[in-house]
Order: sequence, then structure tokens, then C-alpha cells
Amino acid sequence: MDYDIFKPWLTLDPWQKEYIATEKNCFLLCGRQSGKTTAASIKFGERAANNPKQIILMIAYTEKQAYALFFKTLMYLEAKYSKMIKKGKDKPTKHTINLTNGSQIMCYAAGLEGEGLRTYTLTSLVIDEAAPMSREVFIATMPMLSVTGGTMDILSTPRGKAGFFYDCSKREDFTKFYVSAEDCPRHSKEFLESQKEMMSTLEYAQEYLAKFLDDLKRVFSDEWIKAVCVLKRRDKILPNRQYSMGCDLARMGADEGTMEVLDFLNEKTIEQVENIITKKQLTTQTEDNIINLDKRYNCKKIYIDAGAGTLGVSIFDHLLREPQTKSKIVAINNRARPMDKYGKSKTRLLKEDLYNNLLALGERKYLKLLKEESIIESLKSVQYEYVISKGLPTRIRFFGNYTHVVEGLIRAAWYIQEKRLNIQIHYL
Repeated sequence: MDYDIFKPWLTLDPWQKEYIATEKNCFLLCGRQSGKTTAASIKFGERAANNPKQIILMIAYTEKQAYALFFKTLMYLEAKYSKMIKKGKDKPTKHTINLTNGSQIMCYAAGLEGEGLRTYTLTSLVIDEAAPMSREVFIATMPMLSVTGGTMDILSTPRGKAGFFYDCSKREDFTKFYVSAEDCPRHSKEFLESQKEMMSTLEYAQEYLAKFLDDLKRVFSDEWIKAVCVLKRRDKILPNRQYSMGCDLARMGADEGTMEVLDFLNEKTIEQVENIITKKQLTTQTEDNIINLDKRYNCKKIYIDAGAGTLGVSIFDHLLREPQTKSKIVAINNRARPMDKYGKSKTRLLKEDLYNNLLALGERKYLKLLKEESIIESLKSVQYEYVISKGLPTRIRFFGNYTHVVEGLIRAAWYIQEKRLNIQIHYL
């Protein structure tokens, strides 16, 4: 293997060198792309290679997040200690690296409560993207270190002043590292300035300056998610139901798109039946996906974001001309909506209305969603802040780094409001 591809690891920041050398429990609060995953991969690659019979577990909420750290560790070991990596039946898998000195590195998703991890005894526990994790995950995993006197490293960007990760910032049994992206030499000033312009002051402070903030809060609590995300996928599509589809659109960039389908059994029983995530789709592919999914479910309504200047405008126009969807497609963003049963009084539909509707349906136990990683990760990622502008009403801004699934769900769930405000005209 060409060792040159690992040159970024040969020039470490001072805090990375100090962290790698620290043997005790560590708490890392870092701005985005500041080098925490690289530092952890080197630290635990070295620990496994230089200390026999180490049992190291790397976890995050989703398998995708945990595997990012695990894969970097494997690359480091292959570059520096390739002869120590076992081959044949014990070769590296997606979950395990075995070394010739008896050390083992494992990688798993923690999920909502970490129940599937309770069987292990560890010498090191590494928890990446720890901020949104529920307290139950930490309670389930920390006893795995008690017999060996092992250490725990928890790493994350912040996500408000709440949760077990935030509580650990005040504990004295962790060596703490606070890393701002503005102190990272790999970030250009031009890039950070562009992020400042794109984000609110609070969002930038959280994501890049790594600050815990009172004014940024999660929309969906762990308790809400645990009560609502309980369903398994159905074995078949049930005909003659009131299905509603909500879409969050993406094209050829890094963002993912999503199509979510809800089944409205009645006003007090709403179940999710579909969660489809797409990436790098042409607009024609997105249109075909929506049309084909509607052919399977025969939805009553299909809601998309088609605000001015968005990707949804052209897709909305095309679906209006498509026989399969023309009577169902609804551009839900910034719509006028009736405020009484006669349709005379109207107001603007705001993002706040969409989120509050989904939140209320869950709180009233009317809504049940699929218990799947991408859905729960998206729900956990959504935060809000109050935006105060002089001379204008205070508004709520919603944001997050993985919100697309929820954006589809809030649109699909709006069908309950349209049903309640359905206007029937009777002729004499």
C-alpha cells in the first residue's frame, strides 16, 4: 500500500498528539472536520498494535457513523502494521479487525438503547457522534469496562445543553479536549466565512466553534422517538387505503432525497409504511420514482417542496402534467391554507406548522413510524432556534445535518390537516 496517502496523519495538530498519548477517559468536543476521527483512529490503532489482547469497541448511533471511525483505523493499521492484521478466516470484516497479538477491534451501531452491546467485556470503549445518544446507551455500555478497568473516549460535535454527553463535560473523571474548527489549519478562512454567511450565528457556533448553547434545542426528544418509532415494515401493500406521500427532493449533489408514505387508517391511527432514500438522482429519475411509488400505493396526496427557486418547481410542473399524479401533487411550501371549514379565512403555511403537526401527532399517540436507523437518525438531528429580527415577528428556524427523512415525513403527515379542512360543496 502507498504510505503517501496517509501523510495527513503524519502532521498532527498539538491537541491530537496530546489526545493520542492520553491513557485515561477522554471527552472530545470538536467542531466539524477538525480531525477528531483521524486522531481516534491513530490512537486506537496504536493501542491495539502495541498492547496484546486489547478488546476495543467503537460505536455510534448508526452503523454508518461507527464504520467511519472503524474504517480509518483499519486503513491506519494496514499502512503501519499490515503484517499484524490476521488473514484467512480471521481477516477483517465490516465489524471486526483481529491482530496477531490477540487484540481485537469491533464496530457496531448502538441504536436507541444499546441493548445488543451488553454481552461484551472491553479494555477500551470509543463512542463517536455521542451528543444525540440517549442516556440508556451509556448505561448499557459503561459496565463493560468495570472488570478490566478500561477507558472510555466519547467524541462529538455538540447538540445543545442536554443529554448524557453534555453531562460528561462537567465530570472530573474525563480528560477534556475542546477543539474549534477555526483553530484547525485544514479549514481555509474562505470556507469558514462561507459557512458563517450560510448559517445562523448560533448554528455556526455549535457546528464549527463547538459550543454548547442553551438557545439551540432538539425538536424530537428521545422519549418521543422511543414511543413513536416502533413499527416493522409490512409484508405487503394493503389496497384501498388512504396513503399520503411526502418528498424531500435532492439532485446530483451530496444531499440525499427521500420519499415517505403514511397510511391514514383513521384520524387517530397513522402508520408509516415506506421510507425510501435516494442519492445523486436526475430530476427525471426523481419524477419516475414518485410516479412509480404512487402506482404501488395509489396515494390520496403527494406533497413536495416547490418553493420559488427550488428544485421542486420543475418537478411539480412535470407531475401536474402526468395523468398518474396530476390530481394528487401538492406544492406544500408557503401555501395559503384555509382556517375555517368554509375556506374563507386563510393564512400562510409555515415550516413551523408542519413540524408542530408531526410533533403533536406523536405526542397524542396517533402516529407510529418505522423503527429504522435512517428515520431515527433524522429525527434526532433536527434542532430549532428562535430568530429575532428588528421590526419583524419572532420566528422559529429548523435545521440539522440529516433532516431529509423528517422533511418528507412532515409533508406526508400534513394530509391529516387537509382531511380535517376538506370542504364539501352540496348542490340543491
